[in-house]
Amino acid sequence: MDASGADVETARYLDDPRWRVAERVRDGALRRFPADVLAVAVHGPLAHGDDDGGGDGEVGLLLATYRPGSGPSPATRRVDGVLVDLTVAGADDYLRQAQTITSLWPLTADRYVTTRTLHDPTGWLRTLRDEHLARLARARPAEFSAAARQAWYRGSAAHARALRLAEWYETDQALLMLGEARLAAATVQGLLTRTYFRDPGDAVRRTGLAGADMTEVGTVLARQAEELAARGRPVDGSVEDLLTT
Repeated sequence: MDASGADVETARYLDDPRWRVAERVRDGALRRFPADVLAVAVHGPLAHGDDDGGGDGEVGLLLATYRPGSGPSPATRRVDGVLVDLTVAGADDYLRQAQTITSLWPLTADRYVTTRTLHDPTGWLRTLRDEHLARLARARPAEFSAAARQAWYRGSAAHARALRLAEWYETDQALLMLGEARLAAATVQGLLTRTYFRDPGDAVRRTGLAGADMTEVGTVLARQAEELAARGRPVDGSVEDLLTT
């Protein structure tokens, strides 16, 4: 869809300040970098057509370029009261990311699948979505289990640090690490169930971990370790395992 098509599609959203700022960013990028910009799209709450996340004061923008390193630099600025998070990526590199299952997949997939086009004359965004969905269809369960184990390690480490900090009465730091452990455990759950989330807040909310305390998070991590072992991805191993896998 080209820019004029996007204008028709988003006409009913023009009373939303996020759309006005997003379109200004698109127009400015096309004017300043006409030979570099392949596609421009919004993601996050604006792409979903709601304000769940940043309210009406935040917009996420993706700018895909023909070549890595061309176009503007990634940046975050507040424009007319709207916080704009601009992601800039080479189209081929971004497409390769979409074709890879990593331990962060539950937190990144939404950007590949749910976007609203502001400028896309070649249909690249449709290709991005289709390639990611095709990759998911080809993915073997073992790939998700392997990625889940990596996410579990992050959660276990964060939980252990939170426990130690709590013992030292470093309450604020302990709470921060507990938050990281919650998110990692939610990510593990997403990988084990092939579920992706809109953002970190959505992840902990939908997995029931938003208000989990130290003991509850530890119980979840222990249960996940058992499931990973049952799937052939035990979290414990030998030195030989460490050096050969």
